[in-house]
Amino acid sequence: MSEKEKMLAGQMYDASDAELSALRHQARVYRQQVNQELDSSKRTQIMKEWLGKTGDKIYVETPVTLDYGCNIFVGDHFFANFNWTVLDTCPVTIGDNAMLGPNVQFYTALHPLNAQERIAGPEYGAPITIGDNVWIGGGAMILAGVTLGDNVVVGAGSVVTKSFGNNVVIAGNPARVIKNID
Repeated sequence: MSEKEKMLAGQMYDASDAELSALRHQARVYRQQVNQELDSSKRTQIMKEWLGKTGDKIYVETPVTLDYGCNIFVGDHFFANFNWTVLDTCPVTIGDNAMLGPNVQFYTALHPLNAQERIAGPEYGAPITIGDNVWIGGGAMILAGVTLGDNVVVGAGSVVTKSFGNNVVIAGNPARVIKNID
């Protein structure tokens, strides 16, 4: 397996690999283009080139910071407010009609807990999957391995460390179910 294939599969990989370094460099080029583009339709076109897959209608405010970008898949009617940050070492899949508040962060990247392994440099990750009709409040963090079902609302400032099913409002650190949605 290549280091990229290992990374996407959630296995330990070497982030200094030439192919991965080149992909991160390309992401920096896209990031600069997107963050400097004032015309929203041009910015949308750049985002559609950068991301792995998008629906027809997407809108992303700037600034945006994506580790790779090409490992992010968003559905139709996607909206991300200011300062969307994604470490997409593993796939991040977001369904249709998703709304992200400002400063929302997705972190698929993980590091070994053992200090000696961590110092040696290998990394790994776990994917994030977000259902349809999800609203994530400002400043929320979605951590590696989390899946959120359809019609989920995430309260502002929440840290989502585990998965939740459909039709719930979650909030807190760590996030927990606040109420069910009928």
